[in-house]
Amino acid sequence: MALGRSPPPEIRSPDAAEDGAEAEAEAEAEEEVFDDAFDIPHKNAPHDRLRRWRQAALVLNASRRFRYTLDLKKEEEKEIIRRKIRSHAQVIRAAFLFKEAGQKEIRAEAYSGINLATASRSFPIELEKLTTLNRDHDSVLLQEVGGVKGLSDLLKSDLDKGASPNEDELLQRRNIYGANTYPRKKRKNILRFVFEACQDLTLVILMVAAAISLTLGMTTEGVDEGWYDGGSIFLAVFLVILVTAISDYRQSLQFRHLNEEKQNIQVEVVRGGKRSTTSIFDLVVGDVVPLKIGDQVPADGVLISGHSLAIDESSMTGESKTVHKDQKAPFLMSGCKVADGYGSMLVTGVGINTEWGQLMANLSEDNGEETPLQVRLNGVATFIGLVGLSVAGAVLVVLWIRYFTGHTENPDGTTQFVAGTTGVKQGFMGAIRILTIAVTIVVVAVPEGLPLAVTLTLAYSMKKMMRDKALVRRLSSCETMGSATTICSDKTGTLTLNKMTVVEAFFAGTKLDPCDDISQISEDSVALIIEGIAQNTTGTVFLPEDGGEAEITGSPTEKAILSWGLKIGMDFHDMRSKSAVIHVFPFNSEKKRGAVAVQSDEGVHVHWKGAAEIVLSSCKSWLSVDGSVQPMSAETHDEYKKSIEHMAANSLRCVAFAYCVSDIEMIPKEDIENWKLPEDDLTLLGIVGIKDPCRPGVRAAVRLCTTAGVKVRMVTGDNIETAKAIALECGILDANGLISEPVVIEGKVFREMSENARADAADKIIVMGRSSPNDKFLLVQALKRKGHVVAVTGDGTNDAPALHEADIGLSMGISGTEVAKESSDIIILDDDFTSVVKVVRWGRSVYANIQKFIQFQLTVNVAALVINVVAAVSSGDVPLNAVELLWVNLIMDTLGALALATEPPTDNLMKRNPVGRREPLVTNIMWRNLFVQALYQIAVLLIFDFAGVRILRLQNESRYNAERKKNTFIFNTFVFCQIFNEFNARKPEERNVFKGVTKNHLFMGIIGITTVFQILIIQFLGKFFKTVRLDWRLWLVSVAIGVVSWPLAYLGKFIPVPVRPLQDYFKPRCCRKARRDEEEGGQT
Repeated sequence: MALGRSPPPEIRSPDAAEDGAEAEAEAEAEEEVFDDAFDIPHKNAPHDRLRRWRQAALVLNASRRFRYTLDLKKEEEKEIIRRKIRSHAQVIRAAFLFKEAGQKEIRAEAYSGINLATASRSFPIELEKLTTLNRDHDSVLLQEVGGVKGLSDLLKSDLDKGASPNEDELLQRRNIYGANTYPRKKRKNILRFVFEACQDLTLVILMVAAAISLTLGMTTEGVDEGWYDGGSIFLAVFLVILVTAISDYRQSLQFRHLNEEKQNIQVEVVRGGKRSTTSIFDLVVGDVVPLKIGDQVPADGVLISGHSLAIDESSMTGESKTVHKDQKAPFLMSGCKVADGYGSMLVTGVGINTEWGQLMANLSEDNGEETPLQVRLNGVATFIGLVGLSVAGAVLVVLWIRYFTGHTENPDGTTQFVAGTTGVKQGFMGAIRILTIAVTIVVVAVPEGLPLAVTLTLAYSMKKMMRDKALVRRLSSCETMGSATTICSDKTGTLTLNKMTVVEAFFAGTKLDPCDDISQISEDSVALIIEGIAQNTTGTVFLPEDGGEAEITGSPTEKAILSWGLKIGMDFHDMRSKSAVIHVFPFNSEKKRGAVAVQSDEGVHVHWKGAAEIVLSSCKSWLSVDGSVQPMSAETHDEYKKSIEHMAANSLRCVAFAYCVSDIEMIPKEDIENWKLPEDDLTLLGIVGIKDPCRPGVRAAVRLCTTAGVKVRMVTGDNIETAKAIALECGILDANGLISEPVVIEGKVFREMSENARADAADKIIVMGRSSPNDKFLLVQALKRKGHVVAVTGDGTNDAPALHEADIGLSMGISGTEVAKESSDIIILDDDFTSVVKVVRWGRSVYANIQKFIQFQLTVNVAALVINVVAAVSSGDVPLNAVELLWVNLIMDTLGALALATEPPTDNLMKRNPVGRREPLVTNIMWRNLFVQALYQIAVLLIFDFAGVRILRLQNESRYNAERKKNTFIFNTFVFCQIFNEFNARKPEERNVFKGVTKNHLFMGIIGITTVFQILIIQFLGKFFKTVRLDWRLWLVSVAIGVVSWPLAYLGKFIPVPVRPLQDYFKPRCCRKARRDEEEGGQT
């Protein structure tokens, strides 16, 4: 659970630091070239840039438009609260330490930890005492209760076996000491969304105009007839508000559910001697929690035991330095991260009784976040809105001039306003009617729902992505993933199954066949091997009391080795009890090995385990079959090296075991934490080859990425030969292609290159073996400089800088550490590469759906505006009245967004190249489709507006009835044109627009609802909408005109479009050049 949005500290290579000034200069140049308020960085946008676009946007309803954006004011308030809570805790702690120093000698009577009044209760120690212990880090109080052991006894827990797994006891602990949750902010109810929807400026003006119209109408025409004009506008406005509020409310529920998923961290806990995984919210006081590098400390607690345990407390104290934890400093704070080492803790405080709980309770959890696409759409909406306002203003002026000069006629041919004859009330009512039309044009023209369509499609996509095993942490990553040009993937667990088994073993100079047959090896040699396996591990073995199969926990590699150890006769708990761990050097992804020093009756042994060729290079001797130590000759070294290469060529991960004997005199007596374990003069025990098969479907997924223009690169810490073999198996490397540097490269070689050489090599690299996390970071930087949009997978703590630096960081949900997850943008819940490819599909789908909606909405905008303006200027009246326009707005805005923004991704999306980062939102293909449909609608409807009475053969009817029937026909035809054009918008580039339409039930439902409501409006709600009933012939003509849009769209797609975007013709030359350079870089 993140305590803020601050990124991890920036890590730069020396070369990168040298080029800092150059990078800044480039950034400044880019800022100048793209000096656009609606262009923000896709990651970690500065607040001043966010303020800039808000100020530039034309907004009618700020509370709705900015609902899902970052609340900058709240962010500042949250930072103040965060600082206050941190400083408050530090002041209390400092004051206590000062007081403790003065009272150390005075305390005569030790606190027994047992309150006589509460001794009869289940747990003798009170909540207040535990809270004081946690808050003040009271080491004196801890000693008085008997240290960690005494505290666990008071909490009726066991330091080895943990708390009882009995549900009743766990519930009792929650009732007494609290649950590991904090008070959540009450969610908004639907009435709040209705209130926010009412705040739209245009709707407010319409309601005021409707109120005036209602009052004047009832005064002049009587209550029975006079309420229709104002009442119909009220009804239409209410319908718009209700549909908008329901849509927004559903979105908020989806986002709330996703937020809860993000915060539900899974942690390991020991209960009843068994290690299992549970939700962070289910932890209770008295639980024993194992900690390892990258974990989040899930609650307040006291250290039981630890090795090289270092905690990053910056999230709580604000200081970035790591704090080493041992028996002198045993207190652990909830919300902090394990920076190094491993250990176990006793939970002593949960939820609101911790500083972290108080911090989270005081901070708002629904952090908004605007995405680059959302901001760009605000820019589009602002431009369209300004055009719409200008048009509406022009229509208002023209209609008022015509009205007050007596050039506007009623449907029966009489003049509406005659100076000196028409009454004040009637004249005022006519002016209000014209104002209503102009304001309604603004409602239709300003696409307020356009930026919110991004939120809608993101909410829909995120919900569906959860089913595809991807949890989105940052909204913007959904969009950016559609532009990804390369994916740098881990091997283990992502491309492979992460189900490891030892299939080959080379011990005592002999290959074991089968791999668990140790009959040829002496007992002393086997004992040494088993001691190394049992003690040099972070995994555990649990043997059920009923004699069932052993349950092994730990990383997949640890589990494979422990499982093999059991096969060769290891008694895990017995072996660990025979020797004591003195010091641990935790496995390090830089050094690719880890060690443990253990003391037994036979002396002190230092056991090393790690990457086979690295451990082998440190060995000066090897253990023979009879248990004797033999010097490592060049021949023997080569023999072992060949066995490693043979295993690696068969896609096996090679792990070597070695040890050395250390003199007790060499062990430091006091500062043992800083003891550097001997690592140069080692004796090789043996090597195992671990098989981790490729995931099914990976080869097809890689092929799909290649077709989609996304290059897959493998970056792994494994041996270069193993990496090569797996890459060939997965289809990342082509067996017929070049398989040498720089296509296949070692991390060390890449690391030692100059900045320019790295940039040149980065594009060619497909496989990087024996890479460190910093190598991955350097590769990401080099690829980004070449113009790539980079997606990176990572699971370890040290992957955090690369995940943060990448355009899209993808962490692993199963094997990933909390640090990696917090630095990532998307969590792949099943660690599967095929899920990464599904994320690419969804990313492209988000962009494609928004483009569909833009095409549909702009067509309606252009047609409605042109028809009303031409009609207003020529005849002084408009064929589409206020209520009709509000209905069109509802179809176009909320219902259109629901229908088009929720289209599922299609296979066709993965046959295109990635969308350029600065690709125009409205492509040339969309402009073509838009103009074809808009020109058709404008031409047909204006013809009917000017000559409709004659064409529809209405001459025999009274002028009043003929005009009303003609206008009703135009309105009906216009709506059916939009209904049929909605099908065209589904597939802007494909000729078959009906493919898969029946699978999208929401789309079909909205089309059905719109059609039914249109029939009801024309046939039964004439008084409200100022329409008349149409006979079946006119209905047929209306539908037929709408249907013509289908063959027209099909034929229109044969019209060729230029490659160069239309917008580029209107841009300054420097902008065009910069954009072209960027695209060329990304496609290299």
